[in-house]
Amino acid sequence: MSLDKVYEPQKIESYWAQWWIDNGIFTASTDSTARVYSLLIPPPNVTGSLHMGHMFEMAETDIDTRTDI
Repeated sequence: MSLDKVYEPQKIESYWAQWWIDNGIFTASTDSTARVYSLLIPPPNVTGSLHMGHMFEMAETDIDTRTDI
């Protein structure tokens, strides 16, 4: 198996975007009894120098919120 040296999103993203739509991944239900919440996640750091720490913190916040800890 060989891997491309450069990521070309057009080869992959269109398939997954359509799969998400077909499977209703981002469809909200008005009949849900789940608690409503909103996460405020700041935009990524454009320099990349702080990215890994921020990414870890935001992933942790997202997981904690979704698992209702």
